[in-house]
Amino acid sequence: MQKNWWQKTVVYQIYPRSFMDANADGIGDLQGIISKLDYLKDLGIGAIWLSPVYQSPMDDNGYDISDYRAIAEEFGTMADMDELLAEAEKRDIKIVMDLVVNHTSDEHAWFVESRKSKDNKYRDYYIWRDEPNGLKSTFSGSAWQFDEATGQYFLHIFSKRQPDLNWENPAVHKEVYDMMNFWIDKGIGGFRMDVIDLIGKEIDQEITGNGPKLHEYLQEMNHATFGGKNLLTVGETWGATPEIAELYSAPERDELSMVFQFEHITNAYDDEGEKWDKKAFSVPKLKEIFAKWQGLEKGWNSLFWDNHDLPRIVSNWGNDGQYRVQSAKAFAILLHLMKGTPYIYQGEELGMTNFPFEDISQVNDVESRNMRLERLAEGYSEEDIMASIRRVGRDNARTPMQWTAGENAGFTDGTPWLAVNPNHQEINAELALNDEDSVFYTYKELIRLRKHNDWVIYGDFELLDTADEVFAYLRKYKGKKYLVVVNLSDKNNQFSTGFVCRELLIHNYDELTDISRLNLLPWQAFACEVE
Repeated sequence: MQKNWWQKTVVYQIYPRSFMDANADGIGDLQGIISKLDYLKDLGIGAIWLSPVYQSPMDDNGYDISDYRAIAEEFGTMADMDELLAEAEKRDIKIVMDLVVNHTSDEHAWFVESRKSKDNKYRDYYIWRDEPNGLKSTFSGSAWQFDEATGQYFLHIFSKRQPDLNWENPAVHKEVYDMMNFWIDKGIGGFRMDVIDLIGKEIDQEITGNGPKLHEYLQEMNHATFGGKNLLTVGETWGATPEIAELYSAPERDELSMVFQFEHITNAYDDEGEKWDKKAFSVPKLKEIFAKWQGLEKGWNSLFWDNHDLPRIVSNWGNDGQYRVQSAKAFAILLHLMKGTPYIYQGEELGMTNFPFEDISQVNDVESRNMRLERLAEGYSEEDIMASIRRVGRDNARTPMQWTAGENAGFTDGTPWLAVNPNHQEINAELALNDEDSVFYTYKELIRLRKHNDWVIYGDFELLDTADEVFAYLRKYKGKKYLVVVNLSDKNNQFSTGFVCRELLIHNYDELTDISRLNLLPWQAFACEVE
């Protein structure tokens, strides 16, 4: 198997608005990130996925870019960005930039020109039609917006402030590749590619994800920019199957390093694929999905629970009350010892939880706010809507990072842009670093295990037959076997094997003796070399 640095590393996602505020304006910034690089070095991560810091009107918190070669004023300056790259490099940490090229902001110079007239040279940088078709916006309603200036509709798969770029226009390709090379020349470690599976869309056939020209575009992008430069490239691909993922990430295809697939996440959505009415967490289904993806042969896998669009795993599928610490550690052990590159979302290493939203005034997210208006019109009660937002709303992940038990969790000396979770007095980095039994040190040990043990990276995966709520698997490498066992429930579960533990590698309860037959405690998890 081809060996690359990004197979061995662990990536840490930073959502800049919420990570650390250095200038007391209530919004996280680049200098704030720089001030916490030693914390991240201590944790052991090798790369930071930096959510967008480009110039933006912030209609979708930076995923609406108005200038790809400038830094948003609220985050700092390009000099701050250069300093972050230099300081991260001193600590052997690479910066992976978030690349958003399915759409721009409606304030981007290209779109400002595009909407002026039908014969403007930038008109075909975007997608215009005389009449809308049936495409829907991810953020509710039609994906088409009428523009009075020229009497046509433009496409926006997301917010109407985020017009979609026209990837059928070669001029768009050249602009994007020039911009990517601008950042590569600055020394970044790669790109996380936002909704990259949408750039090959066939609008008139109403095909958005995985369109027929997608892989042709990605191969062209690879050859024009990051190909041969040993960079990490990961595509956000909500509709990927293992077969499609291999098209993206098989080395000989010259596309991406890996993709984010979301089957384990969307499996808990309702039967219509609606996240707001999610189903109960099914451990057997989770086992089936992960086993399938662990079978990826020609490509490479990413591993994650949380990101800026998802609720906190310990609240979503764990127990964020009585067993918060145990369940946070259990999910970490389960994920990080699988095959693939793990991603940690800021605060996940502390066991941060969802926010107890009481009313819509506490909610910032455009998706949640649009859903509320749509559902009120359909007759849903305000409480039903707020219950959905508390469960799966995107702001759950976006509340400020909890550094201390002090005012505003040590995130800012100003007024935070989004309320700090009131549980920061019990859950924060300062307490975690002073407690050897904290969630932080479980993540730190898992990162150390990956760095120093090739079986974690390259070993074969075998799912074991167990009780429904027990997720157990073997990793096999060079004649040795490693057993990982996790009880994903609030109750005891029996687990028995014929294995003998030669060396206990990691665990989340103090007591662990004979592993051949165990009465697993709630959320108990461990890994050991076995014979």
